[in-house]
Amino acid sequence: MEGWMIWGGALALYVLFRLWYDNWRGPLTKAEIDAFFEAVQGKFGGNNDPAVLRAFLEADDGREFVMLNLVKIAPGMVADPDTGAQVPGETMMRRYSDPFVRRLLGRGGHPGMVGRKVGPYVDAWNVEADPGWSIFGLMRYRSRRDMIRMAADPLFAEVHPYKLLGIPVTFSFPTQRQVSVYAGPRVTVALVLALAAALLHLAALTVLA
Repeated sequence: MEGWMIWGGALALYVLFRLWYDNWRGPLTKAEIDAFFEAVQGKFGGNNDPAVLRAFLEADDGREFVMLNLVKIAPGMVADPDTGAQVPGETMMRRYSDPFVRRLLGRGGHPGMVGRKVGPYVDAWNVEADPGWSIFGLMRYRSRRDMIRMAADPLFAEVHPYKLLGIPVTFSFPTQRQVSVYAGPRVTVALVLALAAALLHLAALTVLA
């Protein structure tokens, strides 16, 4: 196999990855934002203020962002809304989070880091008492457009009851990375493809030798 075919194939795969992983459509338009709010009108729960979300969407810069989520998983058992059986709160949480992550992956997003809480607040002031957080998650979104499309997805109306039962307390806010010591998927995928191409090229040269 010619070396240029191997490296050209690796490059093509990386281009396809970037076409999927990056936002190529730019910021949200006003028409998109208006259509979203019309679709989800009356569906905001908890302490969510639609005006705050609209301001975030209108300030769209077209860049990716990471949503920081703090989650308290319902302790003990809760009633399954479908069967009435008692199931662990974590089971209800997973019935919501698993479909969410699959949809997120389909739109170029992914978990950046998920971890469990291992101790109480050790540095806090002027905040409410710890409600009993269980886990945190950093979820990468390709764009704000992907976020609102997921929010308007009919699937999440179906699994929302599981979220309410499995996650009695949560809050989330969007962030953008400034400093990180971790290589992101763009670098990781490039290195993996380069390594695979190099090994395949060496194998091809050995066969031809």
